Amino acid sequence: MSSSGTPNRTEIAIVGGGLAGGLIALALRQHRPEMHVTLIEAGETLGGNHRWSWFDSDVSGDAARLLEPFRTTDWHGYTVRFPAYRRKLSSRYNSLASQDFDAGLRRALSQETIWTKREVTSLSSGGVTFADGSELSARTVIDCRGAVPSAHLQGGWQVFMGRHLRTREAHGMEQPVIMDASVEQLAPEGDGGAYRFVYVLPLGANDLFVEDTYYADRPAFDRSALSGRIDRYLDEHGLQGDIIGGETGILPVVTGGNFAAYQAETRIEGVAMAGARGGFVHPLTSYTLPFAVETALAIAQDAQLPGEQLSALLEARARRHWKRTGYYRMLGRMLMGAARPGERYRVFERFYRLNEGLIERFYAGRSRFADKARILTGKPPVAIGRAIGALMTKGGPLVAEKEKIG
Repeated sequence: MSSSGTPNRTEIAIVGGGLAGGLIALALRQHRPEMHVTLIEAGETLGGNHRWSWFDSDVSGDAARLLEPFRTTDWHGYTVRFPAYRRKLSSRYNSLASQDFDAGLRRALSQETIWTKREVTSLSSGGVTFADGSELSARTVIDCRGAVPSAHLQGGWQVFMGRHLRTREAHGMEQPVIMDASVEQLAPEGDGGAYRFVYVLPLGANDLFVEDTYYADRPAFDRSALSGRIDRYLDEHGLQGDIIGGETGILPVVTGGNFAAYQAETRIEGVAMAGARGGFVHPLTSYTLPFAVETALAIAQDAQLPGEQLSALLEARARRHWKRTGYYRMLGRMLMGAARPGERYRVFERFYRLNEGLIERFYAGRSRFADKARILTGKPPVAIGRAIGALMTKGGPLVAEKEKIG
């Protein structure tokens, strides 16, 4: 024990209490309850201020059971909207808010496991050093602190602003609209160019979560512009109410790069990396939840390994993930490079006409060979010449400063 009464030794230290770190701690509690685990978060709550959504088909078996401690909202079916058509799909869709993620982890984990408001200044294979100068030694350290910009990765950006709204009257929506691209698109002369869509989740009879999302060439937009567009969308759909919460974010859309060089750049010898920092993300959609669940279960299975061995195991797993998701990076190059910003919606407009099972497998990152062929065959939504040109490039380096929207 330290002089302050807190432990100074743990078996496994998980640094970063977001989705990846929290699920690893939960998987260890369920599958390795005898191990002493410490989950370290710089903020006051676990999970930050986010919302994660997924299809039932994204997770199954042990993965689905790992998510059972959390209170989620689910719907049987959802809608997409484009200028040319609307479509209702039958897949079951789920959503988890960060406050429910925090509450679920606090119910499932011991009070001694969770350390919040603890800023970490450095990591090593032997432990963690905090901003106040104190240290926590550990057999294994897992770094889950989130993605880092790198010149070794190329692509664009997914920028979003979400708003939790409580309507004055029942809104009447029963199913979510996970992509409404019938909204005004942004040409380059506007905000740098972006594919724009709005995402609407009916969380209750009077509760809605409305998010404005952009596949953009630049990593930031003006807060007032984003907020104003959400206001206009709500007005157009007769949705009036009070704002009771919200979130903003900027995520990389990876279209290429040298992943081995990225790993070498971010590596701390003997420290395992998971989550987006480790590369476990869908490169085109920026989805993380299915991969975070799979990685958490894999870590629990091999949790007895020394830190150096677990680090090497996760690096190899990440390289396999990078190789397996190369197809989606190629599609990302076509989206960001071949389609003009104001017409990028045509790529998704065509995609959502395809088989529902194909769409589910795409989001899960498990597209079959036939799926990949089907997505690329038929009349292309972009000019052939521009598509070929886009495939020859990988996009700009993902090193732009992540400005706060505001």
